[in-house]
Amino acid sequence: MGSITTSILLGIAAAGANAFGGAVLVQKDWDKKYLRYFIAVGAGFMLGTAMLEMLPESIRVSGPNAPLLLLIGYFIVHFFEHTVTSHFHFGEETHKEEFADNHRVFSVIFGLVIHTFFDGIAIASGFLVSSWLGWVIFFAVILHKVPEGFTASSIMLAGGHSKKNAWLASALLGFATFLGVVTVTTFTRSLPAGLPLSAGVTLYVAASDLIPEVNREPGTLVALAVFLGVGMFLVLQHFFH
Repeated sequence: MGSITTSILLGIAAAGANAFGGAVLVQKDWDKKYLRYFIAVGAGFMLGTAMLEMLPESIRVSGPNAPLLLLIGYFIVHFFEHTVTSHFHFGEETHKEEFADNHRVFSVIFGLVIHTFFDGIAIASGFLVSSWLGWVIFFAVILHKVPEGFTASSIMLAGGHSKKNAWLASALLGFATFLGVVTVTTFTRSLPAGLPLSAGVTLYVAASDLIPEVNREPGTLVALAVFLGVGMFLVLQHFFH
């Protein structure tokens, strides 16, 4: 199976995980306490992937422009998730007063769409470099896809929208991920920009979105799960790279 075909199939799988995360909240048939462990493990795995694989490969592919592009990717997410919108965090949204204005709701969803679009760019860019990089980025992405979908649906419900629209918001994130994959596989010359930009996005989501959510939790088990995520990455790197 070629790298482009694999990227597209895994993009569909990642999109499905977004939709599943939304369904978890809408159906209320899953113990949400496990969500924080997804977030913690995903944060650790993503940090390992961004720092130890995506950054070195970005420098190799893009040369001296890589650090600047990585910084741009980092601040793209910061702008859309935390500058355009002042209140945002991963997980179940309980501050309904913050989302009484539909403009606030849709600006947060738009910010999530931007970052999930780069999830797709990351997956496809990885496979254009090597199968190993593509698969490890996919695992990093899939670990935070359920929390992403959960968050999108939760924000919609907090804004007073229906369960159907809440789930559609999570499905929209999945579509954005798939669109990111298709963009890179169609315009393969975008790789020198796409990989470092998506590395910056991955670093931001792990360090500035997910880690703060881990730090909100009392006790040590969730914090230790971050190390589990890093350990999972290092084991895969040792045995398969």
